[in-house]
Amino acid sequence: MSSFHSVLWNVLVAVVVSGQAQLKRKTDTQPNANIKSDCVGSHMRLTLDEVLAVGNQLEIEATNGSEHVLLTPGFAAQCGYSMESDPWGNTRIYTSLMGCYVDNTDDKLFNIGLRFQMYTDGHSDVVTYDVTKKCSYSAWASQEIVCDRNYMEVSKDLGQRDTTPQTKGQAGNAKDDLKNNAMQAVNDTAYGIWKMTFYTPEPTVMMLDEVHQAGYGAMTTPNRLVVRSPYNTAQTYSEDVAGVPMEVVKVGTYITTPQGLRIVDLTAACPTGGVTIADDVISWNIPRYITPLVNGRVKILEMHMGINGQRLDKAQMVSMGYTLSSTEYHLVIEIPIGSPDGYFKSHAPDYQYHLTYTVEPMLELLWTAKESQSDTRYKVLFPITTPLLLWYPEIVDETIPKEGMFKVWFGTLLHDVNLVNITFSTGVLSFEECKAKGFLQEQKYSNGSKFYLLQVPFSDDVVLKHNPEPLVTGYVLPLTYGFMVMPEETPFSYTLAVDASLHDVVLPSVFGTCDDGTFYVTVKYGSQGRNFETMIGTRMLTPELGSVYGQTENGTHFSLTLPYTSLDVAFELFDTSSVKARLDVLLWEPINNWSLNDFSLACYFPLSTTNCYSNGTMTAHSVKVESVPDLVPHQLTLREKSCKPYFSDERFALFSFNVNSCGTSRVFFGNHLLYENDISLDYSAKPNTSPEFRHTVSCYYLVNDTETLKFDNKPLVNIPSAEIGIGQLMVLMRLALDESYELFYQTKDYPVQKYLRQPLYFEVALLQSANPQLELILDNCWATLQEERTSLPSWDIIVDGCENLEDHYVTIFHPIASDPRVVVPSHVKRFSIKTFSFVKDKEVLKDKIYVHCDAVICDSTAGDGVCSGQCHSSTGIKKPLAAKGRRVSVAQQFSNSNDTWGLVDINSTSK
Repeated sequence: MSSFHSVLWNVLVAVVVSGQAQLKRKTDTQPNANIKSDCVGSHMRLTLDEVLAVGNQLEIEATNGSEHVLLTPGFAAQCGYSMESDPWGNTRIYTSLMGCYVDNTDDKLFNIGLRFQMYTDGHSDVVTYDVTKKCSYSAWASQEIVCDRNYMEVSKDLGQRDTTPQTKGQAGNAKDDLKNNAMQAVNDTAYGIWKMTFYTPEPTVMMLDEVHQAGYGAMTTPNRLVVRSPYNTAQTYSEDVAGVPMEVVKVGTYITTPQGLRIVDLTAACPTGGVTIADDVISWNIPRYITPLVNGRVKILEMHMGINGQRLDKAQMVSMGYTLSSTEYHLVIEIPIGSPDGYFKSHAPDYQYHLTYTVEPMLELLWTAKESQSDTRYKVLFPITTPLLLWYPEIVDETIPKEGMFKVWFGTLLHDVNLVNITFSTGVLSFEECKAKGFLQEQKYSNGSKFYLLQVPFSDDVVLKHNPEPLVTGYVLPLTYGFMVMPEETPFSYTLAVDASLHDVVLPSVFGTCDDGTFYVTVKYGSQGRNFETMIGTRMLTPELGSVYGQTENGTHFSLTLPYTSLDVAFELFDTSSVKARLDVLLWEPINNWSLNDFSLACYFPLSTTNCYSNGTMTAHSVKVESVPDLVPHQLTLREKSCKPYFSDERFALFSFNVNSCGTSRVFFGNHLLYENDISLDYSAKPNTSPEFRHTVSCYYLVNDTETLKFDNKPLVNIPSAEIGIGQLMVLMRLALDESYELFYQTKDYPVQKYLRQPLYFEVALLQSANPQLELILDNCWATLQEERTSLPSWDIIVDGCENLEDHYVTIFHPIASDPRVVVPSHVKRFSIKTFSFVKDKEVLKDKIYVHCDAVICDSTAGDGVCSGQCHSSTGIKKPLAAKGRRVSVAQQFSNSNDTWGLVDINSTSK
């Protein structure tokens, strides 16, 4: 208990030793609001506010008239002075009314004087404050025992006749030694100290000057004998009392009195332990019967708890949560950790943040011995500091990814901790630099503790970015907070990383068209630019291949032009007048091997595979299709294996032969004659080739017909054929104001507010088509809380073309009639639902709601499966889906606020 205070007093002494010889001195004898003094029982308490101590070093002197004595640690313990100070300079100084330099009037009125000298850091200036305080105190018990921070004090009323008088000869010898009493009381007294015997328990006899030289205090006042001992001296010893360690001093004092020489036995016993900490409560246990002080039965007359030397009444104790109770063997004081009467302090051993809590309880007892009827007042001032507690500040990540900014709270930290810097992935930024960039805010509570709010945009360079999934960007903010504990300037740090992810990646897209002989392909970059590789067919698109296909590029896309006969084009099938060719384009991310977009475009290109001439000659093209990958065109033959192509390459084989050769057969059909032959592989030469390839070619001729033969050396122009049309289907979902479907909400109207169970009228329409054979069918519609169509939770609205029978508010389909706006009724579907909200844990979620629909565009003449028509049956029973229709997706977004929805339209997209 005393070591901490010795350090403080040593600091004060060091100031004096290192001070300058010449100082600019200023003496202030006026009252100062930052210095407060009061009388607390047998002590005078003086409080210095930290305002005086900040930036200064303190020196204290005891004064008595014109005499000034520097209070060194040893001298303070010897003379009844103690000090308690926190690390920020808040200081309390206690002076015993029985102190050496106290002006004592009949042990009732006491005049205390102290001088404070404040040195600046450079010792160039010193400010002096003189403080005096008068205290009156007469409630002395027969015996008073004080356990202060750095000393034990015991005093006894000399009017008590509980000691044994000695012989006149011994008294005379004692009187001869009174001249050695260097610490006589300042008042004239009839008493004097001769010598003292300390028991440890072996006796050690010292004359009065030896007692003082050993650091003990001994003196008489007008009515009392006072002995004072620092802790941990050679003449004190430890004793366990009811499990509590106590330090004990026992001394027999020889004093002279008008009646002769007397011996007065004095004992002080002070606790040095007995503290336990559990469940954030400090428990201080003091023996109920301190056996070194009592020999028989005693009765406790008074029992008081105090803080900082000041008694507390019951109301004050209750308000602070303090308790003072007794058990069979102990008196127990309980104090909650964090009580405002104490203080927390930060520490950083091994660069880790720790806290301690310090509080200074007081116990004061008054008991009487039942045999002697003498009373004893026992007072203990006992500062308690908890062990180091490893403290983890709370980290609260309030980042909302869609806002695009990290938002991290860090705290709570004590007021003696300062944030110095933050280390990001790009380097270290000081506290001020973080504030200048708008990253950091410091906010404080009323008690001085603080926390920090860090806000960093996802787009800043200090944020690391990666893609854990093709459509997701992961954002990571690694941080190291650098702190400093004041005033010790001890560093420590915390390292953490916060992360967030967004579905904010726009993938690259591919679209294309065809004409009579060419594919036109455009690849549009996504949100991450050209971060992908491109496969054309089965080959990687290299700069060399791009130049072959006329690649053009700008900052947003690149384009290619490929003839359908290119090696990177696959032939799916062919007939007598056309070939179906397909171009495959794959966009992929090479690091993670992700497929970003897989695009295929199939078109029919005009190609006359068989030509019949009036002179009896046939020509036939055979095409290598992907279903026969091992086919080698130059190995094809007609029925007669000797009839081979007169031209071939990697994709085509061209045959020209007379109808009367190469195994060509002929058959008569009425007035027509059919010539037929087969193009195939010689499987005897390649027996393992699979599957079998066979291409039949034929020509019809009229048996009885007259033809005029005209010769022309120019190549024949291909006979015109119908072209297959390629385009995009456009579907729009809208919300009507009412069931008339005459007026619709516009973009500026969203979000539209709707109360729960109000109807919502939807219309889904196929645009820019007048083909009456096409019909729009709503396949599935559902609602989600997120924009992603596959997100959860979700609720079905239309299932397999019919209303969701699990919904209490069943979807209603509305008939469509032709009017000036609806030209083709089969291109439009209308339905209504009642407004609802998602519920989680019995709480209505107040958020946006998205509605999605999958629609199928059908050929109304092929009425099977989903294309058999929109469900109108209340049973909701539908035939299995088997139709081949063009599927499109549409979506709408609702916002849910309180008891309302808001609705916003999103353009439809084609799948």
